[in-house]
Amino acid sequence: MFDATQLFAKPFLCIGRAGMDFYPDPPGTKTEEATHFFSCLGGSSANICVAINKQGGRSALVTSVSDDAIGRFCLNELDRYQIDRTHVRSVGGEFRNSLAVVESRIDDHQSVIYRNGAADFQMTVDDVNAVDFSQYSALITTGTVLAAEPSRTAAFQAFDLARQAGLPLIFDIDYRPYSWESAEDAAATYSKAGGLCDIIIGNDVEFGFMAGSYEHGLDKARELVSRDAHIVVYKMGEQGAITLSGEKEIRTGIYPVDALKPTGAGDSFMGGFIASLASGHSLKDAVLRGSASASIVVSRVGCSAAMPTTEELESFLAEHPGPSDTAS
Repeated sequence: MFDATQLFAKPFLCIGRAGMDFYPDPPGTKTEEATHFFSCLGGSSANICVAINKQGGRSALVTSVSDDAIGRFCLNELDRYQIDRTHVRSVGGEFRNSLAVVESRIDDHQSVIYRNGAADFQMTVDDVNAVDFSQYSALITTGTVLAAEPSRTAAFQAFDLARQAGLPLIFDIDYRPYSWESAEDAAATYSKAGGLCDIIIGNDVEFGFMAGSYEHGLDKARELVSRDAHIVVYKMGEQGAITLSGEKEIRTGIYPVDALKPTGAGDSFMGGFIASLASGHSLKDAVLRGSASASIVVSRVGCSAAMPTTEELESFLAEHPGPSDTAS
């Protein structure tokens, strides 16, 4: 049974990628016109770890990185953010770290992702078998880890081991079409994973994809929470979110800001939401704090570098007029 009050007792365990992000500098510069770039840690799972750590939690990452300068950059950044990388393995050969070139601009925004021969997909069953799951409070997984083998089998093995250790399973759908061989494979795999997890977070497009049609996304979210999931957060962009728990549905708005870029919101939401839930906030307040965290990140350069601390989040909430209204 999921118990949020126990989540900060031990570190969170995240599985998924760590990568390198490049941002054309200064903000507003198009990539094709850039001569300077700002670099920072990227990758959805690594970003979530940073978000949790900045808001008072502790985290560990299980993944693979390339045995080269880019992989070592990621290791150095994990150390800088005090993310436990005991179970981060370097792989040689032609495997390469995820690399993203992301513009800090809204109009005609371009994000270019390099994922060919991705090192993080080389995470194996042996990697997760080496983890002592009893040392962690929850397992957090992003959907990208399921897109290829051997990472997919390793992730489902981690689900089994975490469940045996009594850990709640937290799943960010995080659908990236370019990582998958087919949409049908992705939909079936996501549905399998969703059926195993206690907390599921995704946007309306992702739930619609899982359902087989955009119009039935909310029905899919309701189906998941009616079966085994304890909490499902159905995000709707500017329209806020619907959070489902048992027979309760909570509608919340967003915190409007002058966005600098559209990326990083999902990772920041997950980290802010989970950290807030773990620190004793109500479900509704945790969702709102996750939303506020997302708003902060899209108004700053970078993803990991832009994640707010608890103090920054509290200051934002105190100064912001409040979330937008939502339709009932």
